[in-house]
Amino acid sequence: MAQYTEDNIRSLDWKEHIQQRPGMYIGKLGNGNSNDDGIYVLLKEVIDNSIDEFVMGMGSRIDITVEPEGLTIRDYGRGIPLGKLEDCVSKINTGGKYDNKAFKKSVGLNGVGLKAVNALSTHFRVAAFRDGQTRALVYNKGTQLEDTDISSSSDKSGTHIEFRPDNAIFEGYQFRLDIIEEMVKNYAYLNPGLKLYLNGEKYESKEGLKELLNDRLDDKILYPIIHLKTNDCEIAFTHSQTRYNEQYHSFVNGQNTTQGGTHLQAFKEALVKVLREFYGKNYDPADIRKSIVAAVSVKVEDPVFESQTKTKLGSKDMGPDGPTVNTFVLNFLKNDLDDFLHKNKETADAIRLKIIASERERKDLQGIRKLANDRAKKASLHNKKLRDCKQHYNNDKHTRKDETTIFITEGDSASGSITKSRDVQTQAVFSLKGKPLNSFGLGKKVVYENEEFNLLQAALNIEDGLENLRYNNIVIATDADVDGMHIRLLMLTFILQFFPELIENGHVYILETPLFRVRNKKETHYCYSDQEKDKQAEALKGQVEITRFKGLGEISPDEFSGFIGKDIRLSPVLIPKEMSTAELLEYYMGKNTPDRKDFIVDNLRIDIE
Repeated sequence: MAQYTEDNIRSLDWKEHIQQRPGMYIGKLGNGNSNDDGIYVLLKEVIDNSIDEFVMGMGSRIDITVEPEGLTIRDYGRGIPLGKLEDCVSKINTGGKYDNKAFKKSVGLNGVGLKAVNALSTHFRVAAFRDGQTRALVYNKGTQLEDTDISSSSDKSGTHIEFRPDNAIFEGYQFRLDIIEEMVKNYAYLNPGLKLYLNGEKYESKEGLKELLNDRLDDKILYPIIHLKTNDCEIAFTHSQTRYNEQYHSFVNGQNTTQGGTHLQAFKEALVKVLREFYGKNYDPADIRKSIVAAVSVKVEDPVFESQTKTKLGSKDMGPDGPTVNTFVLNFLKNDLDDFLHKNKETADAIRLKIIASERERKDLQGIRKLANDRAKKASLHNKKLRDCKQHYNNDKHTRKDETTIFITEGDSASGSITKSRDVQTQAVFSLKGKPLNSFGLGKKVVYENEEFNLLQAALNIEDGLENLRYNNIVIATDADVDGMHIRLLMLTFILQFFPELIENGHVYILETPLFRVRNKKETHYCYSDQEKDKQAEALKGQVEITRFKGLGEISPDEFSGFIGKDIRLSPVLIPKEMSTAELLEYYMGKNTPDRKDFIVDNLRIDIE
């Protein structure tokens, strides 16, 4: 039995704690392929401080420079007080946002952000410019290397921060400019009057959330966007002609709350109540909100988030002396939305007709939906399709929630290899039987009538939206041949047709598996392209054995464990900006054309980017 004495008790300093438990501070780590990877959380922590300066009326410009390994952010606010510069970047729970006189409605309230950036970077430099003076500090993984004396400066007031994330923590990371651009756009939409420069390109907004929706909408809409705004709340929404489910973009004090929270729930409930009262009919909430696309932003004093990464608001009140979030949003909509609808009869009529159509469709589906749900429950009892993982979402803050993954694959051999190789705590396997149905152009009824789709919907738990999604990562794992490509396209068609928000919210990936194994008596290498294969074969020299994997089922479980473990390679599925979802589906899955056939044959690996 291991000894447990005073010698076993130790205290970590601030940087050691962050380095050993980074997930507590920045969520998941990642390599930069996903918009919630840690390197973007670090960037967000720095920019949030600059945004808070703008919100307080100090500094209307932020410069962001992206280089292969590091980032630089320069704002023109008040600048960190020079005498407290070291404390602000290296003493936990230190910051100006504990003083509500200086920062009333800021994002960073817990004095951790810059310390996490510092501790998790191999290079971190901060310089403050204030009242004609400047001071700079340089760190490596939280250890101070340089401290320049306070000196005179002609630079404009503000703060300059540059950092390079630690490659030992964020293995093989790369900054994706498209993900950072999306972040910068959000900051612009939420802060009209602010100018952000990303690698010299300017981003600014005049119409706020209305512009955000216009930018994100790729479907036809039923009526012009309704845009309502007051000091502490801004809302924009419309209904899509083609989308089946609800889509929301929510923000608190400029922070993108990707998991929603009390403010988003308040909007959903208030919208139902106001529209019921306006039309004088007790419509079902699902019929009112079906196909809605909305953006909601609130400003809260001392917001409480459910994690350090601030993706879900937990606050029930607008501030210490203010109303509840529910009451505030309801009163705002009662006044402004009701007034808008009385003045815009054409829009009011369009919403009413849309609700009636949704009600009719829901009632038509009720019978088949009940039968389909009963079938799904029976199938799950026999565990024919789904090999589930042991860990799902719960209230334990230290669970591996972000790692929960479901692999969607075809065939017994492939699903068998993944099942034997997986981490049973976090990785599940859903086995397809042959090629899925091409759902292009079909109605929502097919999701319940088709056994594969119905069981997958039940496994993901997304019938009524993403709030109870059981797996954070949905990974399509198919063979790297024409048949595998076709299955991949059919699965993406199903998702884009009925659940596009899975892709929009960054949950869908393609599993990259090696095409070749190159080895000699001493070394073994797995290669993902002909170029990699040729390079490794030349490097090994001598007697080299090259194996071409024809399918996932040919890769042994022992080998497969290396491809779905720590070194897993995932390509995120992204919708291209230049095409709408409808256009995308039409091109890939619509009427056959020689051009599309040629494209499919020439591109056995699909990246929707």
